Amino acid sequence: MGGGMRTLLSSSACIVMLAACADVSMPAYRQPEAPVKTGWSQSQQAEATVTAPAAISPEWWKEFQDPVLDSLVERAIAGNFDVKVLASRIRVAQAQIGEARAGALPTLEAGAGASFEKSTGQKFSKQFNLGTQVNWDIDIWGKVEKGAQAQTAEYRATEADWRAGYLTLVSDVATTYFQILQFDEQIAQQKKTLDKNRQILSTFEAMLQNGLVPQTRVLQQRAEINRLSNDLLELDRLRKLAGNALSTLLGVPAGEFNLPTGQLQQKVQLPPVPAGLPSDLLKRRPDIVAAEYRVLSAYDLVGQAKLAQLPSVSLTGRGGTASFGLGSLLKSFTLGLLPSINFPIFDSGVKARIKTSEAQGEVAQQEYRRTVMGAFEEVENALVNLDSHKKQRIELQQQVDSLNVVAAQIQAQLKEGLVSQLELFETERSLLGAQLALLANHQQLLSDTVTLYKALGGGWPTVEVANEASGDAVKSR
Repeated sequence: MGGGMRTLLSSSACIVMLAACADVSMPAYRQPEAPVKTGWSQSQQAEATVTAPAAISPEWWKEFQDPVLDSLVERAIAGNFDVKVLASRIRVAQAQIGEARAGALPTLEAGAGASFEKSTGQKFSKQFNLGTQVNWDIDIWGKVEKGAQAQTAEYRATEADWRAGYLTLVSDVATTYFQILQFDEQIAQQKKTLDKNRQILSTFEAMLQNGLVPQTRVLQQRAEINRLSNDLLELDRLRKLAGNALSTLLGVPAGEFNLPTGQLQQKVQLPPVPAGLPSDLLKRRPDIVAAEYRVLSAYDLVGQAKLAQLPSVSLTGRGGTASFGLGSLLKSFTLGLLPSINFPIFDSGVKARIKTSEAQGEVAQQEYRRTVMGAFEEVENALVNLDSHKKQRIELQQQVDSLNVVAAQIQAQLKEGLVSQLELFETERSLLGAQLALLANHQQLLSDTVTLYKALGGGWPTVEVANEASGDAVKSR
């Protein structure tokens, strides 16, 4: 007994010495360094100042005040297959956590067998055996747990991937819906324009018969009608393609869903964009959260690779029985316990895995920085587009107002016989063109707003990834 104790103490001393020689130290996890912004260049142009938590509502698409859009988003969330794939990946990552932790649990094996033998001049012999074996690699250094922590971080990253997919889906549904409504209004306006030009053609043809205009003017007008008809066919094609895209987003086969015709400017309200948007809102962006969780996962994998330098301790327990007859098989048992210690004195693979893990960690950090930089650009671009399109809207609205006044005056002059019907048609055609430009501007403003909501991370709460590294739950606020 005393000799066994001395052996155990001696082995423990060796383990401690080897552990002291191996470099397994890891610095505390810190969020990767990345460029920061204190504010946005165009945010002072918006209408209201709010705090970060109140800047974007979780169901931000309802700010457009369109029940049809709300129902489309709800249907897409339930039926879209891209989001379902991302949800399935979350379940895979969650199962892999248990798979990683299983490495620290003992395994139990059981077996039974029999042998029959007959040799010349010897009696027939038979033997039966029954045995079990327990193997347990004890995770005394926490190497398996480190791997489980890395997989937990990857699980959190896949959750953030799902949020990013969710946000992209809602944004795509909204912008596609806006485009369809814009096409509907454009088609209606194009038909009006086409009718006006046909009336102008009739006037020209009548004037040609009286010798008041040359034939070239009639041919030019016919060519204009051909162009407008071609544009109408193109708008109809684009409307159908947008409808197919919306069907796919909803999880419905293309061609089996038809959105009723609507008018964009009457159905969809442009929500105000809050000013004073703090750059802290970028912590809401799911893609940035996912990128940082993958940095954390790489950090834990480096720690696991370093712990592989330490000795491993395993226990093997065996038990069994053997007998020449089945009736006496369970009368006697043999038990054994075999502890073992494996010292990785030289293993080039361990050193190589450390270097590989550290290099992969650097890749994850650079990808995080790239994601942050891309986020800054998306927000700035969205704000620039909003600001420019709002200024353009003022000019376009003034143009439409002026042409409305001109059209009203021409209409009054026509009644008094001061101008021709042709001059009225020309004025109304110019007015329709300006109205189409104003419609396109309205759709751009709506899409810019959607893009801004998406760029700022939607309505997701702020996530502090660093708390995962310290073993705490993810902090959301």
